[in-house]
Amino acid sequence: MLGKGIGLMAILVITIGITPAFALTELERASIENPRLENAFGSPIFDSVNVNQQIQISADITNNQIKSQNFVYLVQIKNDLEIVVSLGWISGQLTPNQELSPSLSWTPYESGKYTAEVFVWQGLKNHSALSEISQLGISVS
Repeated sequence: MLGKGIGLMAILVITIGITPAFALTELERASIENPRLENAFGSPIFDSVNVNQQIQISADITNNQIKSQNFVYLVQIKNDLEIVVSLGWISGQLTPNQELSPSLSWTPYESGKYTAEVFVWQGLKNHSALSEISQLGISVS
């Protein structure tokens, strides 16, 4: 029994963990790193590309969540006039924290300067972006 004027104070400390799957913003659910050009054997291309040379547009993507995520790896190639000359995609599912290096092929038919834009979306119908866009310059001679 407590005497008059004496109070009882209890301090309760609760630690709450934040689950990353719900703490991420929309564009942090996946990441795109190391966009690159490769030949058909997966070797990097550092020089300009030749007309009629098939190349691969590759990148490393990561699911930054602790849950599985459907995705579409989409590559759009624009010429120097900003006209889309190629559009391709691969769809699949990433397991929690999985890293994947998808690639899409492209064969340029004219010389010039091109830009490959790489997107990772939730899907084609639900084109909610999972990460920031990544760009890669391509010089074709």
